[in-house]
Amino acid sequence: MQQPPDRSATGRPPSAGPAAGPARVGPQRSATAPGAPSAAGAPGVREAEREATAVGRLAGTVERLRLELDHAQAHSAGRAVVEMAVGVLVERLRCGPTEAGRQLETLAEQAGVSVLALAADLVNQSASDEISALARGFVAGASVPPAEPVAVRLRSTEADALAGGDAPAAARSMLEHALRPLGVAAVAVWAAHPDLSLSLAGSAGFHEEEARRWRHVPPGVPTPARRALDERSAIGYPTLAEASLPSIGQHEIRGGRLAVPAGTGGRLIGVLEICWHDALPEQSQSLQRQFEALAELAAATLDSRSGQELSAPGLADREFGELRQLVDGLLDPCLVLRLSPDGDGHPPHFVIRHVNPAFVDFAGRPTSAIAGTRLLEAYPLAAEPGGLAEKVEHVLATGEPFRTHDMRLAAVVDGVRLTAGARVSISRTGTHLAVVWRLDDGTPRVARLLQHAQRLGRIGGFEENLRTRRIAWNETLYELHGLPPTAPPIALDQLAEHAHPDDRHTIGRFLRTLLHHRRPASTAFRLQRPDGVTRHIRVVAEPVPTPGSDLRLVRGAYQDISAQHWTEVALAATRDQLAQSEQQAAERSRLALQLQHAIMPPARGPLDLHDLRVAVRYRPAEKGHLVGGDWYDALTLPTGDVLLCVGDVAGHGIEAATGMVALRNALRGLAATGAGPAQLLSWLNSVTHHLTDNVTATAVCGLYEPGTRRLRWARAGHPPPVLLRGGHATTLPQLGGILLGAVDHADYAEGELALAAGDTLVMYTDGLIERRDESLQASLTSLMALTEQAHSGSAAGADGLEEHLDHLLRYSSADTDDDTCLVGVAVR
Repeated sequence: MQQPPDRSATGRPPSAGPAAGPARVGPQRSATAPGAPSAAGAPGVREAEREATAVGRLAGTVERLRLELDHAQAHSAGRAVVEMAVGVLVERLRCGPTEAGRQLETLAEQAGVSVLALAADLVNQSASDEISALARGFVAGASVPPAEPVAVRLRSTEADALAGGDAPAAARSMLEHALRPLGVAAVAVWAAHPDLSLSLAGSAGFHEEEARRWRHVPPGVPTPARRALDERSAIGYPTLAEASLPSIGQHEIRGGRLAVPAGTGGRLIGVLEICWHDALPEQSQSLQRQFEALAELAAATLDSRSGQELSAPGLADREFGELRQLVDGLLDPCLVLRLSPDGDGHPPHFVIRHVNPAFVDFAGRPTSAIAGTRLLEAYPLAAEPGGLAEKVEHVLATGEPFRTHDMRLAAVVDGVRLTAGARVSISRTGTHLAVVWRLDDGTPRVARLLQHAQRLGRIGGFEENLRTRRIAWNETLYELHGLPPTAPPIALDQLAEHAHPDDRHTIGRFLRTLLHHRRPASTAFRLQRPDGVTRHIRVVAEPVPTPGSDLRLVRGAYQDISAQHWTEVALAATRDQLAQSEQQAAERSRLALQLQHAIMPPARGPLDLHDLRVAVRYRPAEKGHLVGGDWYDALTLPTGDVLLCVGDVAGHGIEAATGMVALRNALRGLAATGAGPAQLLSWLNSVTHHLTDNVTATAVCGLYEPGTRRLRWARAGHPPPVLLRGGHATTLPQLGGILLGAVDHADYAEGELALAAGDTLVMYTDGLIERRDESLQASLTSLMALTEQAHSGSAAGADGLEEHLDHLLRYSSADTDDDTCLVGVAVR
């Protein structure tokens, strides 16, 4: 490290004359050319020369005195830093001040640095403030140690400002020692007030008239200092003219401006405003930290007066006493907060130092549980964004009062979140904060609602003092017990005497949990009232915590649950009946399914009847308990003809299954007579109408003669079959015929069709085509298109018959949950 020249803190040699500034004006010789006539002899000229000589001597004297004053101030600031370093050596070396001073000079000579630079380095090593952090940061980040002049400047500024003891001295010291080397022209220290006004506490570099003009800034004036306080961060402007903001020196110093908030103890109490003639320089991290350190120094200066006042014996307690007397006279709940002395300030922790007599915790807790605790311990949900803690922190930092007509206050009690709406006012008084809230005035309304709720719910509350034996009941509780309002309340330990004998053990366990284990308890019992009426009662109680170990108070409630009890009894009986009904329904469904499977096995291969191949597919209803009445039959009759039929009995369940069995068996017997399809359906209609119980059904019946390949068929209210021939699908004519069982006697039309090899006939029930949003004709058209599509994608004729039926079931557009029976007949 090179030995720098011995300079004062201002950077000028101690004995040097003015390097810049007004030139000295002294006796001067005439500037006339040699040989020119001299006017020295003229009386007027000699008088002018004497006056010029006097003015020059006066200006020189003023300049010399100014330099001496600057040197004295620099020497004083530097001497203060040296004295602090001597104090550090006294503590470290355990020696006297004189020996420490000699050691400092010796160490500076050995290190090749000035005594002032070494002194600043020692102070920085011992301190843990912003200035020492700056010095360490410079040393760590630079190859050539530039931290020495920065540390010297800042330490000299600190020493000079603290020696001056007021904001004007601090402003002059900051400008001369720390800011002029950075090109700063002027500096202002603003003090912030709770009414949002600003006052000029100190300044340097401005004319005195300008400083007097800006001694007070009313609220609402958007100055750079006000903006920095509002944003709570440093704000810079390239030039004041471009910012269009009013501020001190706005006409003379129109260059860059930087406003840095000054705070201490979590409070913003002022602003340091730095002014340049030129544009605002680039704000490197090192410059920002220097300005923040100077803002801390300004805050310490602004706070020194109030600190000195509060440090007077008993003055802090007197301030708190006056505030307590003030809030105790308020009719609204009020908390007095202060910063926690053991908090680190990030974020600030507030202690509830006092609550006034009108304070009521909206969560119902006693005052003793609130006073003395931390704000976030009593109200942890106040830390939510936009909550009470955020507003308190803002008021502490800025001094700006906060008021709102609608704030949601929240607390957690026994794991339950409780909220309340309130008008809240927060203001700062010295080092304390007063938080006043007025809860929504809904107490009478809430009380009325509570009374109605107790009456409707037949709930009565009680409170029993176990020590004094005093018991408080509300009116509902007397009614529940069948006692007049003048009767003495029943104590908890006497409750078993008024209960059913079988419930006394239950009440004993309840009292043991409540009184011995001191835990909340509840139980239900039968209360035997004096009027002979037995009521089913539920009691809930909890011990009230009190200071000390003894249990003094119990609170709880009784509720008449007789109606609920008998409802539960009826519900239990209903559940038993429902379970029995469900069991019977399941049994009936199982029986119906067995009947259906007996008639139509779920898995059955194709049948070969003469030159016909017959395949069947059955799809049950989507709801498994809805066993349907769909049926089919295909067999060779004694006459040699082949009977082909499909039917659908209306309804579901055992009735539909038994009706399906009856109709299928009856048709088989009638077909043995050799009658045609129309006659068979006419006889089957009479059977359905007379021999079954209110059963209706639809059916299509066909008789196929293998020798002639002639098919005769008739239908009874059933969808017509679909014929697939040569890849083209058509429906057979819709012959006339009413559904089975509707009337006593009915005639049915009969049709005839000649089949050929390769033809496929599809007979089905309505579950294959029925849609809620389509007509029957539209559904038949969709089925024909699907049949043609299935033919093109499967093997031709009898070989692809099963694949053809699977395709129809898979891609059917039906949207009902009915069962489906599908019979395919292929002619070989």
